[in-house]
Amino acid sequence: MKNNFTYERSPFYYETDRMDVIHHSNYIRWFEEARIDYMKKVGFPYDKMEAIGIMMPVLSAECKYRSSVRFGDTVVIHTSINAFNGFKMEIQYKIYDKQTNELRASGSTSHCFTDMNMKPIRINKTHPEIYEIFSK
Repeated sequence: MKNNFTYERSPFYYETDRMDVIHHSNYIRWFEEARIDYMKKVGFPYDKMEAIGIMMPVLSAECKYRSSVRFGDTVVIHTSINAFNGFKMEIQYKIYDKQTNELRASGSTSHCFTDMNMKPIRINKTHPEIYEIFSK
């Protein structure tokens, strides 16, 4: 795993379901929040990428639920690049309870790089500076 960063978050009440736990759909949203934070921390936030004409659409998302997160808990999301080749990137996420360090969920998202017309690009050829950032 490359460039492991953490993102801390406390759930909002509206994210709970009738069983007083965080609804499963919110974990994918948390992955996105952690990914956006990750991109900022490595020095290439989404707005900067889009300003130079690059997008990173999601190709797939997966989440494995281990134990419930409840309102009032605080979680720490570990985010890292699992695979990267200049055309596609897979990001791995692990959600831990901040207090107990228990793994609550894990998953990944895969992305490709496109121009603003959704035409796939290889950033190692078109934007070597970005390729260098994600290759570290």
